[in-house]
Amino acid sequence: MINPSKVVKKLDPYVPGRSIEEIAANYDLEPKKIIKLGSNENPIGPSPMAVEALTKNLKLISQYPETNLDSLIKDIASYSGVSTSNVILGGDGADEILDVLGKAFIEPGNEFIVPIPSYMYYEYTLTIQDAIPVYAKWDVPSNTLDVNSVIQAINTKTKLIFLCTPNNPTGGLISKEDIKKVLESTDAVVVVDEAYYEFSGVNNVDLLDEYKNLFILRTFSKVLGLAGMRIGYGLSNPEIIEYMYRVKPVFSLTKLSEVAASATLKDHEYIKKSTEVSIESREFLYRSMSTFKNLKVYKSQANYMLVDIRQTGLTAKDLSEKLMQRGVIVRDCTSFKGLDEYWIRVSVGTLENDAKFIKILKGIIG
Repeated sequence: MINPSKVVKKLDPYVPGRSIEEIAANYDLEPKKIIKLGSNENPIGPSPMAVEALTKNLKLISQYPETNLDSLIKDIASYSGVSTSNVILGGDGADEILDVLGKAFIEPGNEFIVPIPSYMYYEYTLTIQDAIPVYAKWDVPSNTLDVNSVIQAINTKTKLIFLCTPNNPTGGLISKEDIKKVLESTDAVVVVDEAYYEFSGVNNVDLLDEYKNLFILRTFSKVLGLAGMRIGYGLSNPEIIEYMYRVKPVFSLTKLSEVAASATLKDHEYIKKSTEVSIESREFLYRSMSTFKNLKVYKSQANYMLVDIRQTGLTAKDLSEKLMQRGVIVRDCTSFKGLDEYWIRVSVGTLENDAKFIKILKGIIG
């Protein structure tokens, strides 16, 4: 008889966004006509320089990845405004970095704090390592962190605290003052998740020298357009970075991911355009959806926005289903702890696809 661990038996699987291929097959739709606004992806695609570099280096798939990634780490350090000793690089997006954080700092029975609603992969990753989640509060009506709820949840078992800014799925920022309050309240590692920071223009790198328990989590999946290449990185003090490298898989970043990442960081015009296009789309979607009297749309500093749909008379599952039947994918947020069944998240798209989505949405809810 197959007998998995007790932790795995109790674990709820992570619920990702729906894919174009899945929706096309389920609803007999043409994949090219499907509008995907559910996974916070980059609407303009990858950097042309990254595509060119990948094409030239396809033969590298027969080789093991490099263990010495000094050149890419130097580029990331320059992009981030830190020293190379402050950088850890990993594959599988930021998810591997989360896993390595857990391996480096969590022992069975330790606790980690997550203000909810927020990105639930923190819990998924660390619960597997037999850590205990403790939930603080993100105040949805004001779209701000309840910093006191975080501080009150800290105890001697707390090893990691997660602060997502802009927060996923709400899009709200955490003030630097509140981040400082948390950092000064504990010796635990405070993980500030900046996966979407480029869309807000706000980051917390300036706090790294002052606070040795700060770890900043980032990814190439959003503004840098490489979600499919799975590249993540973290910024912290050299001591934390060194501990993490002790348990990090050696060959986790593929050769082609390294090539794509290096090329993208050199494509400054692409990064500028990518940021501007997503912000323009975000503001268009916010203005357009705000005209619907039966929707409450939350102002966002990321590349998505949270929408309360309860006044439509539909649940998120119902509305998502109706949209998918018409070739539009949004995120049903029912699986996010701290939200009920009346919330969706809408990611940015091209302005053309945004306009199509708004027209389809109007046809459903008026």
